[in-house]
Amino acid sequence: SFLADRLNGGLQRDARQLLGGDVVVVSDQATPAHIVQRAQQEGLRAATTLSFPTMARGQRQSDVASNSRLVALKAVESGYPLRGELKVANSLAQAQRVLSHDDMVSDDNKHHRPNASEIEKTTTIPAKGEVWVEAAGLEALGLDVGDDVLLGNSRLRISRVLVHEPDRGAGFMNFAPRVLMNSADLAATALIQPASRVTWRFAVVGEDSATQNFLAWAEAESKKPDIRGVRVESLEAGRPEMRQTLDRAGKFLNLVALLAALLSAVAVALAARAFAARHLDDCAVL
Repeated sequence: SFLADRLNGGLQRDARQLLGGDVVVVSDQATPAHIVQRAQQEGLRAATTLSFPTMARGQRQSDVASNSRLVALKAVESGYPLRGELKVANSLAQAQRVLSHDDMVSDDNKHHRPNASEIEKTTTIPAKGEVWVEAAGLEALGLDVGDDVLLGNSRLRISRVLVHEPDRGAGFMNFAPRVLMNSADLAATALIQPASRVTWRFAVVGEDSATQNFLAWAEAESKKPDIRGVRVESLEAGRPEMRQTLDRAGKFLNLVALLAALLSAVAVALAARAFAARHLDDCAVL
């Protein structure tokens, strides 16, 4: 029972990391101000992220021509991520070694195996004027750490390679290489236009009672006729694939606990039967 409880707690924690928080308000426009104010009143920590597909252009300082690539741009603010940690590398070569180290099995490659110092876990975000790009994006653009990437009207320096983000979803847009930037640089890019397909995610974390109160209020608020393009995601509602996975895991753990109890009962019965068989003659004489 203790093991099942620990495993279930770990699954819940990982699911919240994938969600990005305890409750997430998703909208196709800036998060309504009264929702942000309500989260502050409940004493919840919050972080807003914006994500949308766009074109990135790369040009090395030594090259004249530039190339472009569709990327999944994500603008984050201080406090992100609320759950989990980002993993980054200091060069494209380091990131490639980490991503492919499972395939390096020959003796010749042993000295190329990644070590813990090559990957850094962090809860910070890119500084102003900098971006973090996934290895696939750097390879497609022919860039590396220290080069510049052009996003809209801005030229930003690539300071790190993004290896892992805890709340990376599985949507169609997320199949493109991720570019992580500071939200303070977003306005200068002029990428958000009236027809841009931007997704705002306002994530909150806090005490269970406070998050449940906010969840109930936000769900009721999102159903009002004057509130459009807003939905609320949580482990209990809004993300059925997560809830389904957790429910199946819970059933499996309960089944394991039940089987353990049955096996213990069988063991007790066998031991009691053997003990009784050994003392049967003595009992008959007495």
